[in-house]
Amino acid sequence: MTDYHNIARNGLTPDELEKILRQIGKERYHINHPHHKMMMAGKMTKLQLQAWALNRYCYQAAIPRKDAAILMNSTDPVFRAEWRRRITDHDGTNGLDGGVARWLKLATGLGLDEEVVKSERQALWSTRFAVEAYVNFCRQRPLLEGVASSLTELFSPTIIAERVPGILAKYPYVSEETLAYFKPRLTQAPKDSSFSLAYVREHANTPEKQQAVIDALIFKTGVLWSMLDALDYAYGEAGRIPPGAFRGTSNE
Repeated sequence: MTDYHNIARNGLTPDELEKILRQIGKERYHINHPHHKMMMAGKMTKLQLQAWALNRYCYQAAIPRKDAAILMNSTDPVFRAEWRRRITDHDGTNGLDGGVARWLKLATGLGLDEEVVKSERQALWSTRFAVEAYVNFCRQRPLLEGVASSLTELFSPTIIAERVPGILAKYPYVSEETLAYFKPRLTQAPKDSSFSLAYVREHANTPEKQQAVIDALIFKTGVLWSMLDALDYAYGEAGRIPPGAFRGTSNE
């Protein structure tokens, strides 16, 4: 595993910076997590798949809030015009037809109760803490770092291309309609990440800013990784589900 501490101390060209950012994704993106690999191997129980969908909803529902936080930190109307499209992508035009609603459809398609999912009350506290840490990071850190933290979108088409056919092949109770969330992301994520990457390449123009960008992406990959750590601890082999957390639907 590469040590990224102070790696930009002598300054980097934009190409060198991009190479490092892509290497972070190769090493630290949650496509490498054992919990994801278990899903792709078809080894998850329905309870485990439901717990993943229920907990991941917390993250999906927070995306418009973190994007609003990034918008708040920008004084550039051109940037804001581009970035606010992300909120529409997830909230939809009326709050009912965007990515968040599609993820809710995924969760209910797995047999979860809509109101329970939306309330987030049965999600793991670790999940909720990780999600709020990400929202607060985007609210409190400089704009450049908030943008850089979104660069996990560079790697999401790869995990989607693996996840959708993998789930459909391994879990016969899951339909293409249930997984409808993912199809728009195959075009949205590359467009979003191209804008973010270009912004980072242009504005991370000092060693200090470059290191901050690197650290921001490491933070974000850590958020996503820790969410799967929590799921694996609670719903994996040890089965240490904490009090109040999801324990399955009544018809399981």
